Amino acid sequence: MFSSRMHFSRRSLGIAGALSIAAALPAVAAAGEAFAATHTPLTDSRKKEIAMELVSSAENSSLDWKAQYTYIEDIGDGRGYTAGIIGFCSGTGDMLDLVELYTKNKPGNVLAKYLPALRKVNGSDSHAGLGSAFVSAWHTAAKDSVFRSAQDSERDRVYFTPAVSQAIADGLWALGQFCYYDAIVMHGPGNDKLSFGGIRKTAMGKAKTPAQGGNQTTYLNAFLDARKAAMKAEAAHDDTSRVDTEQRVFLKAGNLDLNTPLKWKTYGDSYTIS
Repeated sequence: MFSSRMHFSRRSLGIAGALSIAAALPAVAAAGEAFAATHTPLTDSRKKEIAMELVSSAENSSLDWKAQYTYIEDIGDGRGYTAGIIGFCSGTGDMLDLVELYTKNKPGNVLAKYLPALRKVNGSDSHAGLGSAFVSAWHTAAKDSVFRSAQDSERDRVYFTPAVSQAIADGLWALGQFCYYDAIVMHGPGNDKLSFGGIRKTAMGKAKTPAQGGNQTTYLNAFLDARKAAMKAEAAHDDTSRVDTEQRVFLKAGNLDLNTPLKWKTYGDSYTIS
C-alpha cells in the first residue's frame, strides 16, 4: 500500500501528448543506439530496476515496487481510484486502458465486467458501479500474471518509453532519463504548463539541452526547478523532497549515469541501493 505521505497522482493522462512523443521514436532510434554505446540507458534491465525502486521509494515508502500490483485506494485527489504499480487512475483514463488491455489478453477476467462503469466514471472521481466489489476484484486480478504483465506494458507504453526516448533525444544520460520518467509519472504526458511537456518547455526556456549544445547539469537544474514549480502549484504535490533529497542529490554528486551505490531520502526516510 502506498504511504500516507504519498503524493502520487497525475494532473491529467494527456494521451495525445504521449502519442506525439511516441510518434517521434523512430527518429531517435539511431541516436539511442549511439547513446547506448557510450552511456548505459535507463532501458538497461538493471538501470530500469533502479528507476522502479526510486519511484517506489517516493510513492510507496518501499523499494519493493512489485508488491504494488495489488494496491488500490482513493487517495482523495479527485481522480477516483489510484491503483497498481504506476498509480493507474479511474478518473484519468489509464486505468480504463489497462483493464481494456487485460480483457483483450484474457477475455472474461474478473475486471472485465467493470469496463462499462470505468468508461462512465472516466474524467471524474466517481465510484459509481465500482466500489468495494471492484476493489476486491482488483486484488484478485493482481494474482494473475497476465494482469501484472498488462500493468508493466501500460507503464512502459504511456510513461517509461516516451520519457526515456525523449530524454535520449535531448542528450540526457540515465539520471536525466529518470528525471523525465519521474516527472511524466506524476504530472502526465500532456503539454499544458503543469504536465511533463510543459515542464520540459519551461526548462528549455531557461537552458539548452545537451542536444542543443547546452551543459547537461545546467539543463537538469533548470528542469528540476521547473518540476518543483509545477509540484508546488498543486496541493497534492507540494512536498518536493523527491526532487530535493533524491534527484538533486544525485545531480549535485555529478552522478549523471545514475551509478550505484545510491543513497537518498524521500519524505524523510533513508534508502540505499548498493
